[in-house]
Amino acid sequence: MKTYFQDKVVVITGGSSGIGKALVADSLANGALVAVCGRKQTALDELHREFKSNNLFTFVADVSVEADCKAFIDASLQRFGKIDILVNNAGISMRALFRDLDLKVLKSLMDINFWGTVYCTKYAYPSILANKGTIVGVSSIAGYRGLPARTGYSASKFAMQGFLEALRTENLHTGVNVMWVCPGFTASNIRNTALNPNGEAQSETPLDEGKLMTAEAVATAINKAIAKRKRTLVLTSQGKLTVLLSKLVPGLLDGIVYNHFKKEPGSPLN
Repeated sequence: MKTYFQDKVVVITGGSSGIGKALVADSLANGALVAVCGRKQTALDELHREFKSNNLFTFVADVSVEADCKAFIDASLQRFGKIDILVNNAGISMRALFRDLDLKVLKSLMDINFWGTVYCTKYAYPSILANKGTIVGVSSIAGYRGLPARTGYSASKFAMQGFLEALRTENLHTGVNVMWVCPGFTASNIRNTALNPNGEAQSETPLDEGKLMTAEAVATAINKAIAKRKRTLVLTSQGKLTVLLSKLVPGLLDGIVYNHFKKEPGSPLN
């Protein structure tokens, strides 16, 4: 894998924590030149202190803002001269029943999870096309199966996967690979920052993070899939089973999924 990534330019959105940060570490370790965006300068400064690498470039950007995405991609091209791999990782989640939800929450998730992917892909595409590179979307099992109390999250991930699948088909004969990744439940900050019905961070996780797949393990799996130019990557046995059952017995899965999420601590379904 190190041979594959050596001197390739990898652009990662939302790379200051969780899976994104782990992807930064793994990509740098494999010899890549890495450009990262995040919304907080302090978090990006911490990346530089931790990795101490001249191969790391950071840029403050909010992926829900088209102009920010263009500026980030332009700055990455100016710094490294090309883009080989784009990983659309920036994302946000939510936990609230639709009946209680302020619609601004759903819009925020679509703006970040879906439109952020579209914006960055659009501006990075010419360079990726020229280099026959790879476009990646970090999606979720929620992109295959709608999850209760996560209507906005599921909608944004379904939209992301539909966009990427269409784009992949357009590029069957261009040399560009398009793939999407569904990590399953991963120990990361995404649940702590998930939005409540009013659009505020819930600042707590309903899951035992110690029992989940680590961000580092997810990042390693993603980069291996990129090197193999895979179409999709679904991680964890639970995730693979959910995808399979959603195709074979979707009605039965309705009840299974409902009961699973009803058991979460503080579940809105109770």
